[in-house]
Amino acid sequence: MTLDHCCGHKRQALEALAQHRAQRRVLVAVLVINLAMFFIEFGAGLVARSSALQADAVDMLGDAIVYGVSLWAVNRGARWEAGAALAKGLLILAFFVFVVFEVVDKLVHGVPPSSELMLWFGAIALCANLACLALLWRFRTLNINMKSTFQCSRNDVAANLGVLVAAGGVALTGRGWPDIVIGAVIALLFLRSAMSVLFEAWPAWRATRQA
Repeated sequence: MTLDHCCGHKRQALEALAQHRAQRRVLVAVLVINLAMFFIEFGAGLVARSSALQADAVDMLGDAIVYGVSLWAVNRGARWEAGAALAKGLLILAFFVFVVFEVVDKLVHGVPPSSELMLWFGAIALCANLACLALLWRFRTLNINMKSTFQCSRNDVAANLGVLVAAGGVALTGRGWPDIVIGAVIALLFLRSAMSVLFEAWPAWRATRQA
C-alpha cells in the first residue's frame, strides 16, 4: 500500500467523521427548536381553540421525535438509517390519525378560534421551521435518513403557511370552518408524507436485511 493510498483513506475517513459530526449538530439544533415550539404552539392552540394550530404543534412534536431518531441513526449504517426512516414514516402516519380525530371533534363540538392568536403563533412557527429547513438544506440528499428528515421539515413550512391562511379565513368570515379545513389539509399532508417515506424506506430496509 502506497503512502498516497493510505493518506487518501485517512482523509476520506476524517471527511466522513466531520460530516457525521455536522449532521449531529444540525439534528440537535432542529430537535431543540421543534420541541420548544411544540409547547409554545400547542399551548396557543388550546387557548385559541384552533385545530390548525394544534395540528401544527403535534407536527412539531413529531418532528422533534423524528430528529431524535435521525440523530440516533447517524453513523450506524444503511440498515439503521433505513430503519429510522421506516419508524419516522409510521410516526407521521400516527399523527395523521390523531389530527383526523381532532378535526372530527371540532366539527361536532368546535367554536370559532381566535384568528389573532393563530396569526401570531403561526408566524412564529413558520420562522422556526424556516430556520430548521435552512439548517438541514445541505444534508437533504445525503442519505435516506437525512432525506426523510428534510422532507418532514419542508412539510412543516407548508403546514405553517396553511395556519396563516386559516387565520385569515377565520378573521374574514368570523367562523371556524377555515381552521377545520386547514387542519384537515395538514392531516392529508401527514398522510402523503408518511406514504412517501414508507414506500422508500420499506424496500431499503428489506434490502439491508437480505444483504
